[in-house]
Amino acid sequence: MALTLALAEQILSGDRRALAKAITLVESTRADHGDQAVILLEALMPHTGQSIRLGVSGAPGVGKSTFIESLGNYLTEQGHQVAVLAVDPTSAVSGGSILGDKTRMETLSVNPKAFVRPSPAGKTLGGVTRRTRESLLLCEAAGYDVIIVETVGVGQSETAVSDMTDMFLLLLSPGGGDDLQGIKRGIMELADLVLVNKADGDQANLASQTVSDYRAALHFMQARTPSWTPQVEACSALNNTNIETAWSVVTEFRQALVASGELTTLRAQQARAWMWAETAEMLIAGLKNHPTIKSMVPELEQQVLAGTLPAIVAAERLIEHYKASE
Repeated sequence: MALTLALAEQILSGDRRALAKAITLVESTRADHGDQAVILLEALMPHTGQSIRLGVSGAPGVGKSTFIESLGNYLTEQGHQVAVLAVDPTSAVSGGSILGDKTRMETLSVNPKAFVRPSPAGKTLGGVTRRTRESLLLCEAAGYDVIIVETVGVGQSETAVSDMTDMFLLLLSPGGGDDLQGIKRGIMELADLVLVNKADGDQANLASQTVSDYRAALHFMQARTPSWTPQVEACSALNNTNIETAWSVVTEFRQALVASGELTTLRAQQARAWMWAETAEMLIAGLKNHPTIKSMVPELEQQVLAGTLPAIVAAERLIEHYKASE
């Protein structure tokens, strides 16, 4: 416990190595590391909650990493401390992950006012890792006042990031028609800011048309919060064009939610959802590791695989025996 509390003090002092060590600790699946992570988070909780939490999503190749690097460098020049939690896809076959975001963010990853941490998505859906929330809190405790969470890519499951950030930013490429079909309504309804990236060179006019298309489309969708109307802007992360405009929209959004009291409500609801998500994870883990249940699983799985027992009946039997043994 003493070592964990010492680690907490190092994080509060802004020690980047201690922060990296702490994130590794909370991401670990070892039971003893889980106990230490609980102590660490409890100690640091009073020092969290003051940052701007920004979620960034978009299709692969849209320029998420380039945009985040451009925005991050701009913010550090303005005096901000920026942490980037980048989630890389995990192979369903090998279980491996490239973790290439530090390579793609060459200047930001060595910026002394920034902290870039790539993590594998693992089996977690929603474009984030299971421990992204905890990592976010650790970064806040370390003094980072802007936390950017980059998801693995866009899709119907890429919405979990909106449950842990204040603002959801959706990045798109120029070319409205096909993209508008490809982007599902669900994720569009979550977007507080839509940015059409790569608005440069030959694509500048196309980007302008795409902005108009999406502004028209958003009129038919319900805003996520009463005090904010989602906005659509163009930018070029490669040329650092309109990055300050994007940030001004982020600050306007935060001011609107603070003034209306919605930011406090939003974060409270996110914390409650987080509690129940963790409860479900712990119950499933406890069930799987229970001796009686573990002895039943092979036979039930064989029956389900053979098609002689419905999955729902097998699940009910597991739950019944688990409750009876408690």
